[in-house]
This record gives sequence, structure tokens and C-alpha cells, in this order.
Amino acid sequence: MTTTTLAALVPLLPFLGAAAGLLLGRTAPGFARPLAVLPTLTSLVLAALVAVRQGGGAAVDSATELTPTGSVPIELALHIDGFAALVAVLVGLVASCVQIYSTGYLRDDPRYPSYAALVSLFTSAMFLVVYSGDLIVLLIGWEVMGICSYFLVGHYWETPEARAASLKAFLVTKLGDVPFLIGLFALATDAGSFRITRILGTVAGGGLDHPTLIALLLLAGVAGKSAQFPLHTWLPDAMAGPTPVSALIHAATMVAAGVYFIARLLPVFEASQAAMVVLAIMAAVTMTGSALAALAQDDIKRVLAYSTIGQLGYMTGALAVGDRGAAVFHLLSHGAFKALLFLAAGVIIHAAGTNSLAAMSRMRNLRDRIPDAYWTMTVALLALAAIPPFSGFFSKEAVLGVAEHVVTGHTEHAPAAAGWLVLVAGLLTAVLTAAYAMRLWLLAFRGRGTEAPDHGRQPLTMTVVLWVLAVPSLALGGFTFRLLPDWFDGRDLGPTLTTSVLGTGLALVGGIVTYAAWRHTTALAARVPLGAVAAHPEGDAAKVEAEAIATHEPAYGDIAYAPDPADPGRLLLGPLHRHAAAGFHLDAVYTALFVRPVRAGASLVSFLDREVVETYVRGAGALPRWLGAAVRRAQTGNVQTYVSALLAGTVVLAVAAVLVATGA
Repeated sequence: MTTTTLAALVPLLPFLGAAAGLLLGRTAPGFARPLAVLPTLTSLVLAALVAVRQGGGAAVDSATELTPTGSVPIELALHIDGFAALVAVLVGLVASCVQIYSTGYLRDDPRYPSYAALVSLFTSAMFLVVYSGDLIVLLIGWEVMGICSYFLVGHYWETPEARAASLKAFLVTKLGDVPFLIGLFALATDAGSFRITRILGTVAGGGLDHPTLIALLLLAGVAGKSAQFPLHTWLPDAMAGPTPVSALIHAATMVAAGVYFIARLLPVFEASQAAMVVLAIMAAVTMTGSALAALAQDDIKRVLAYSTIGQLGYMTGALAVGDRGAAVFHLLSHGAFKALLFLAAGVIIHAAGTNSLAAMSRMRNLRDRIPDAYWTMTVALLALAAIPPFSGFFSKEAVLGVAEHVVTGHTEHAPAAAGWLVLVAGLLTAVLTAAYAMRLWLLAFRGRGTEAPDHGRQPLTMTVVLWVLAVPSLALGGFTFRLLPDWFDGRDLGPTLTTSVLGTGLALVGGIVTYAAWRHTTALAARVPLGAVAAHPEGDAAKVEAEAIATHEPAYGDIAYAPDPADPGRLLLGPLHRHAAAGFHLDAVYTALFVRPVRAGASLVSFLDREVVETYVRGAGALPRWLGAAVRRAQTGNVQTYVSALLAGTVVLAVAAVLVATGA
């Protein structure tokens, strides 16, 4: 079987599994789990075979015309280089783990068959994006992922949070997709083709007439899909969906699609220095802002959501300095440990028995109750904080290393301003990442909240998946940059001394300072009753203690499910905490700038339609009704009346005729 045939089967099998699952889910629910797991696992095996055959060498290209258009042709094309081969393996691995994990996590959910089918369709769409060599076919997978995310995020549609989150995710990503579509058409117009290889050839020959405009239009779609500033606000709210869906969206599909798209077409963006600087600014703001927001969140999934936004900022930062190898390297590493983080968080939530108890401040004594989640999440958090020798260290240092090369003038792929932005923001984010990773670990596993009921051991399918993902989270980084250099354009992705020392040192500082802040707040909280800080209007342990001493009274007393007052995030952020917890009020800004004006405009249109347009419509109908009523009254059925009216009319006509004749 040829490599092209194998590659065609990779997205086809999950699609067929999704179709069969939707058709048989109600009539034969027993087939839902095999139809969810087996096609996805098979696609993983086939994707691995394609990667082995591709071998990091020349790209595999194949195309057939999909439909005649009369102008720019649309082709069913494959373009599989080393990046595509590796990303497809990651997609297959994470999707398979999510499907297996979901059989335990949603074992009692009556809507599991439709959920599993949508996950398979989601996976198929991402495979299509990864392997596609034609931008229109890629766009199909891009949009299918969008509609699948709408349904999956809104899986718990009974809750208003899930309904609002699914609608917000759909609308915000569509807001970016409109300029993205215009950019695709503009790019194809300049290049004369939607084929990626021909577009890259046109760029190499200097054939793009509007590189800056095209790059900025495409960046809008990437910002929406990959949750980059300023279109990132949908991703934290999307945590209202099932936790396995969060793992799938954050680790290997949807949000990774935008980064992967830029990596595919990086020469298009490099053709515009302005676009590269805009990309660098977007990456820098996204990295630092999301890390600060993560440090202030209480819900464990929202911490991980903001973490994803920040790590995607690292990837776009690598692209902003012209190195797609470092970006895809971090995409692969991040996919492994972020999937592990979300699935381990799912075990924590499952242990609590409800999705509503994901607040870290309410957790207590979880280390001994869920040891598998404790150890695997520890590995994943160390990878997230980029502590050597975990995978995140190598991939993050690859990003910082290429930024340093731009700053020091060792490469001319990007402007020096972009290099400085990415390097400074990346180092600052390294401190903050280690800080919120340490905070999450302390509050989740060493917290002082109220202990939730013990719901027993977790299903084996959930715990096994955690250990499977722990392996690449620990070992993927060193393995990748040492053994697979040809898969990343032959560039050396090994860590450099300067950024390794700076990055690791700053990460250790962030972790140690957070631990010290936690010890300090724990000591303060130990002097007041548990729950006092939660009840206090300002939630400050020192103020609660001072008021309790001054009044000689208990400070508010205990409350049910009392939050842990020992939260180092509040101490570290100080006055910034309130703003960071609200995502720096960006949603409020959008409400003021867009939502309220649109609603006001809609109200005005409704008023005009009701009071003006309908008035004319009602008037136009009223006149015939009045005339009809008058005529109806004349229809009495009395023959004498009719004859009298006839004679009267005859007289009138005769008189009129005489008058006319006399006047003539």
C-alpha cells in the first residue's frame, strides 16, 4: 500500500467511525465505544507508518482536481512533510487517549454515543488540516472543527454556562474566520492556485502583490482559532464542556491548527516585516497576559486554559522570529503534557463527583486518594514549567534560543524588534509559568479546603491513559531534538547555554517564590478559622486576623466547602489579582464596544419595524377593509333597495350626461 493511500485512510477512518456512531448510537448503543476507539487507534497506527515512510525527507505530494471552477482550481491534495507527519502522530495519540479515557469518564452519560461520534469527526477534521495540500480542503477541516467544538463544548447543554460557552466559542472563532477566508482568496488570486506548494513557489519568486494585507487577514483567523490576543477570550469559557474535550481541543486539535497553518505558510508571513512584528506583539501580549491571568484563577481547568493560551504564545513567538521548527517542536511537546494535565484534572474532578468542584481552593487531601493523578500531573507540571530534563524544557528553550539568535544578529529571518519582544516576554512568562504551576500543585494536592466525599477508585481506562501520556511528557523533548533533526528542516533545536541558564533559573525562582508565599499565607490562615477568608469581603488573611484580634470574636466562622485561604496567587499579584482573575476585563471591553452597540442597533431596527414599517402595512390593509365593510352594508338582499339604487344611479348618469352635453 502506497504512502498516499495510507495517508488518505488516516482522516477517512475516524470520519467513517463518526458516521457509523451517529447512525447506530441510538439503535445499538453497545457499538458506540468500539466505533469510537478502534478507528482512531487504527488512524494512529497508519499515521505512524506514514511518518516512518516519510522519514523526514522530501515531502510526499499527490493531487487530483476536485471540481472544475473555471478559474483557480480546487484540488484534493496531500502535502506531507516532516512537520505534517509528526503532528499527525500527535493528533492520533491524543485523540486515541481521549476516546479511551472518555469510555470511563462518561460511562454513565446517556449522550455518550453522539459525544464519541463528534470527537471522531473532530479528529478526522484535524487530520485533514494536517495532511491537506490545498487551502480550500484545509478550510473544510478548519470549519468542521469549529462546528464540532460548538457541539462538544455545549455537551452539558442543560447548564447555562455550557450553552453560553459553546455559542461564544463559535462566534469568536467565526469573527476571525471571515478575514481569514478573504485572506485565502487574496492569496490564491496572487498565486493563481490554492495548492500550498505552488503558493510557496510564488512567494519564493516574489510573486505576491499584497503580502502585508494577506498576512494580516490570515493572522485574524489564526488569532481566533489558536486563541491568541485579542480573540482568546472564548477558550477559558470553553472549560464548561467535558474535560476530555478540553484535552482534545487544547492539546492536539483546534487551537494547534492556527499555529500549524502559519508553520505551513511561514514564507508568506516572512514576506512582510510588518506582519512579523505584529505576530511578535501578539505573541508577547498573549504570553504575559495569559500567565498573569492563570496565576489568579481558582478553577483548575481555567488555569490550564490560560496556560494553553500562553504556551501557544510561545509557538507564535517562534514563528514571529522565523523558525517553524521550534514552533512545531513546542507544539508536539505541549500536546503531550497538556493532554496529560487536562486528563489528570478530569480524574480530580471525577474524584470529587461533579464538574462544579474544580475550584482548587476547595480541594483537600487529594494526594493519597488519587496517586496516579498526583504523580502524572506532577510530571506534566514540571514539563509545563520547563524544568530539565522534562520535555517542556527542550521545546521552550528552542523558542528562546531562536529569539536570542535574532537579537544577536545570527539570523536575518525576522526583524530584531520581533526577537527582543519574544525573548523578553518568553523569559518573563517562564517565571510566571513556574509560579502558577507550583500554585496549582500546592492547592490541588496540599490544600486546606473541605474534603469532598470519596467516590472510590477511578476507572482503569482513565488511569492507564495518564501513564501513557506521562512517557512523552518526560522523554519527548530530548528524544526529538537529538534523533529527529531532519524532521525540522535540519535545524539544531538543542538548548543554548544562555537561554537555558536564564530560563531555568527564572523558572526555579518563580517556583520557589510561590512556595514561600504559600508557606506565608498558610501560616496566616492557620491563625483564623477555616472559611473566614472566604466569608470576608476582601478575602485577605491578614485583615481577617487583625479584625478577629481587635474584636475578640471568631472571624465569621466556618462555612460549608470553605475555600483554602492559603492562596499564594493573591499575595504575589497584590492589587493586580482582581483584574487578572477577570481576564483583565477584556470581555467587559468587548461588551461595551460591540455587544451593547449591536443590541442597541437591533433594538432600533425592531422599533422601526414595529412602529413604522408595520404601521404602513397595517394602514394598507385597513383601507380595503373599510371599503369592504361599506360595500358589505349595501348588500342587504332587498330587491326594492337594489332597484331604487339602480334608478338613482341612472338619474345621476343622465344628469351628468346632460351637463356634459350642455357644457360642450
